[in-house]
Amino acid sequence: MKKLIATENAPGAIGPYSQAVEVNGMIYTSGQLGIDPATGELPEGVEAQTEMALKNAEAILKSEGLSLANVFKTLVFIKDMNDFGKMNGIYSKFFSKDFPARSCVEVARLPKDGLVEIEVIAIR
Repeated sequence: MKKLIATENAPGAIGPYSQAVEVNGMIYTSGQLGIDPATGELPEGVEAQTEMALKNAEAILKSEGLSLANVFKTLVFIKDMNDFGKMNGIYSKFFSKDFPARSCVEVARLPKDGLVEIEVIAIR
């Protein structure tokens, strides 16, 4: 059974997709850009965008009574792999132990010309 998940505490979908979907106790978020849900804008820099992207993913999980501790896999899409260290520094503030598995790939372009986009997969 599939359950669609949406919260006003994270940016709404900017296309024909859901913020997240739960299937059999597993929550899959769509890629979260670093968009500030209050303003609809991207902050400057990869560090600020990484922080906001993770806060957005966290808000989606919180809407379901979960936290980042429930995350077992992340997927990071980064515009410039030279920014990996900056992204990783912020990422490590959100995941400081019992690290989830992670993929990180450089991409040519992200929606809204974002610098980073992060998906998380969590278990209830």
